[in-house]
Amino acid sequence: MTTATYTPAPGAAPLPRMIAAQAILETKMLLRNGEQLLLTVVIPTLLLVLFSSVDIVDTGKGKSVDFLTPGILALAVMSTAFTGQAIATGFERRYGVLKRLASSPLPRWGLMTAKTASVLVTEILQIILLTAIAFALGWSPHGNPLAVLLLLVLGTAAFSGLGLLMAGTLKAEATLAAANLVFLLLLVGGGVIVPMDKYPSGVQDVLGLLPISALSDGLRDVLQHGAGMPWGDLGILGVWAVVGLAAAGRFFRWE
Repeated sequence: MTTATYTPAPGAAPLPRMIAAQAILETKMLLRNGEQLLLTVVIPTLLLVLFSSVDIVDTGKGKSVDFLTPGILALAVMSTAFTGQAIATGFERRYGVLKRLASSPLPRWGLMTAKTASVLVTEILQIILLTAIAFALGWSPHGNPLAVLLLLVLGTAAFSGLGLLMAGTLKAEATLAAANLVFLLLLVGGGVIVPMDKYPSGVQDVLGLLPISALSDGLRDVLQHGAGMPWGDLGILGVWAVVGLAAAGRFFRWE
């Protein structure tokens, strides 16, 4: 009696290949979802073009596009890492997708890594598109690219942790409503379009502690004013990232 030989040999693929395959799948699903594209691409693009072309909000001295572009980049990060990821993950949890994926050879941390990689790929595409449009509108950026990169990475970590925390603790319908509500509130009160100095001083102090405010203000200080490393804003984003990811890891429910 001979032992059968199978080609290819049955078994799980190497872990890096599994994570890469899942990340590609997550990215394709995101790019095929019309609602997600509206949230992550269309809305930030329309806001950038509209408010840069029409004098609706007083953005202070200089060109409107120089003030608006950093805030719109921050909004793009929030829309993908927080709102989009929270809604998608919440409904995957509701329909049992996460439960089934958790029983596959891909470990749970590998699934979260793949989701994070998908978010980063989407953000790169967003940033390329928004940057091209901003340059066409006359944007003149300054500052240290390393500072911009650190702000974007920490902002992604902060919003991703908060999005996963919401998706893993609330029902899918509640996540859908809450994520969109938070998106709208932070769009208005996070210094994305309306300058923070338009708010009362006491309100400014509170709003300045929000992750969207830290990200948009930090990007604006670097890209518009050519400032050095924005340690204060990086610190705020770092705290939000640690707290959000730790809370998501502790309270996330897969079923």
